[in-house]
Amino acid sequence: MIEFIRQVVLPQFGIDSVNATISRLGNGHINHTFFVTDSAKKIVLQRINTSVFTLPEVVVNNAAKISRHLSSKRQHNQYALQVVSPVMTDSGDLGLNLGTQGFWRAIDYIEYSHTIEVVTQVHQAEVAAHAFGHFASALSDMPSDSIVDVIPNFLNLPQRIHQLTQAAAGDTHSRLSTCQKWVDFVLSQTDILLLLADFEAKLPRRICHNDTKINNMLFDKRDMSSMAIIDLDTCMSGYLMYDFGDMVRAFCSPEPEDSTALNHVYARPEIIISATNAYVKALSTIITPLEKQSLWLGIKVMALMLGTRFLSDYLSGDVYFTIEHPQHNLDRALNQLTIYQSLVKQEPQLISLFN
Repeated sequence: MIEFIRQVVLPQFGIDSVNATISRLGNGHINHTFFVTDSAKKIVLQRINTSVFTLPEVVVNNAAKISRHLSSKRQHNQYALQVVSPVMTDSGDLGLNLGTQGFWRAIDYIEYSHTIEVVTQVHQAEVAAHAFGHFASALSDMPSDSIVDVIPNFLNLPQRIHQLTQAAAGDTHSRLSTCQKWVDFVLSQTDILLLLADFEAKLPRRICHNDTKINNMLFDKRDMSSMAIIDLDTCMSGYLMYDFGDMVRAFCSPEPEDSTALNHVYARPEIIISATNAYVKALSTIITPLEKQSLWLGIKVMALMLGTRFLSDYLSGDVYFTIEHPQHNLDRALNQLTIYQSLVKQEPQLISLFN
């Protein structure tokens, strides 16, 4: 793929392909991402997974709209983070559609940026949570219907549980016997569906990031301050509780999301407390009392939902998430469902934080 990028893709983005250096970047589950540099510029190049994002033109158009909105905010001193902007092709397009050879797009590379995969310090959680809250606050005056949903029902727990039910019933890869008790556990969580439906009927819809993992916030490697929010592919209309929940779900465990050391996987209360305080502070001028109350539910829902998605993909033969070994999605599922169990266990001690 590297030589294809060099010979076919880079010339379309004004890169000196002969002298360019190309290396893989990050460990995302969906897109293929590369860091490209020549003597004149540095860019992040991505091949968008069109099996997941079936309308890649919509993805890049949404991202460009958000980038323009945030850039305007920054110019008026209303947004403190840097803005990741698209790099146009030489023909002035946001992306390069090469048919069976992929849909490619490029974005700015931010100098001195650094990502982490696991939160190891309370301070990291505070910095990232404030940045994601600041991002949401800056988008709060952008109409929620001004961008297109790229994956309808992306964060729909009832549908995800239905998909798990279907995957288990079909058992097309004869894997159900290895995870039956976990499937049964997910299907037993009916009370959370009723509570979720009640909240969703009352909450305001906002433009949300929908993938608020720690590695989607760039730290400044010089002082570990926040630099930028990246990966805008799943930005869609939604609820703050999902963005917050996904963020804390990803922050709170001391182990990576595919760790099999389940005895070390739990929701660290100090991380939850610090992230909550920082996120709410960044959103203090717009968040409603009901939205604040919903944040705890959001953490539980997102841990349960991601565990369910991993489990469904494992039963279906690993058709969505990239895997490194046959048990990878099962490992991820058990990891997230263990976090969910830890959250439920700690609810009596933490729920008052959200009142």
